[in-house]
Amino acid sequence: MNIMPILSALRRHKITSMLLIMEIALTCAIVCNAVFLITLRIERVHTPSGIAEKELTVVRLAAVGESGDEYARVQADMAALRQIAGVEQVASVGQVPFGGSSQNTGIKLDPDQKLPTASTTVYYGENILNTLGLKLVEGRALMPEEVVDLRSVSEALKNNDLKAMPHVAVITKALAQRLWPGGHALGKTFYLSGGAPLQVVGIVEDLVRPRIFEFSEGHFSIMLPIRLPQNYYVLRCAPGDRDRVLSQALKRLKDLNPDRVVLIKQPWETFREHYFEDDRAMAGLLAGVCVALLVVTSLGIVGLGSFWVAQRQRQIGVRRALGATRAQILRYFQVENFLLATMGIALGMVLAYAINLFLMVRYELPHLPGFYLPVGALALWLVGQLAVLGPARRAAAVPPVVATRAT
Repeated sequence: MNIMPILSALRRHKITSMLLIMEIALTCAIVCNAVFLITLRIERVHTPSGIAEKELTVVRLAAVGESGDEYARVQADMAALRQIAGVEQVASVGQVPFGGSSQNTGIKLDPDQKLPTASTTVYYGENILNTLGLKLVEGRALMPEEVVDLRSVSEALKNNDLKAMPHVAVITKALAQRLWPGGHALGKTFYLSGGAPLQVVGIVEDLVRPRIFEFSEGHFSIMLPIRLPQNYYVLRCAPGDRDRVLSQALKRLKDLNPDRVVLIKQPWETFREHYFEDDRAMAGLLAGVCVALLVVTSLGIVGLGSFWVAQRQRQIGVRRALGATRAQILRYFQVENFLLATMGIALGMVLAYAINLFLMVRYELPHLPGFYLPVGALALWLVGQLAVLGPARRAAAVPPVVATRAT
């Protein structure tokens, strides 16, 4: 089909054509970026944790008033929890993956460095690796005899007694690659702020941070053999036993010390669910925006198509009288819509990159991948063709005689 007559007709309707082109352009730009943001949110929600998620139950209590030697209480609590039938492993840990609260610090490869090489979270506690079900890829886990109390560490720091501090650590594979890219991390030494040199004795496949500030560093974690007075108790058991184990764990902990209140008692998946509820809500909101924009654009195309069909009754009738078939009339309106959509999409791609550049500068979002643009273009072409189909069919159905008599 010769498109010159179509372009000539569009020039006679510049304002309405430009309005539709701008509507399609804005829809293209917003939808491409919104779909990209939805993808990022979905990827974030499905961030791997590296732990045995379906086998873990978490309990946390707080003492009311004086509770004596808190470190001895932790040992008594863990001994009692190990005696529960079905419990495979028990850990005392200062924080849990996706728990929100995070102990973060910088890592240096040289104590005289001014800036840290990487930022990491530090998991303190006992028996963390085995209980969380972490996959050990190199080296070994932290040993029970290597665990020291936090109070001992605090005193060692005051006295500058580095020998009394922990000297071993287990780190994640992602952190190892960041600190020693292309090299072997096992046996290497690094430093935390004000601490003794720490030797890497084990590397685990993954362990996500309690709070992800930056996705690229979300898997930078280390484990140190330091016992805390206030901890989460993590119990590992078969998925079907978790409700029973949780009930018995609370009873045993209350029997040991009734002057405690329960702060947390839940399967670990609840942490993931609560942590990402804002991301799921944002993805749903953006999806709603995309649907609304596509619907509004479709209605605009339908309205404009119907308006042009009503205005072109005589033109359509003349073409029918001169031998134009219904298929040719239908194709005319579809090509006309395709040209308008193409102009809008071309402008929309430029706007999409402009919006993405603003988001990159203002909110530190990643660059919009190029494949989102053709996908957005195909979606808008499809929406445009479906939206114009109704008015085009009505135009093709106009009898020549009725059209030529129209005023």
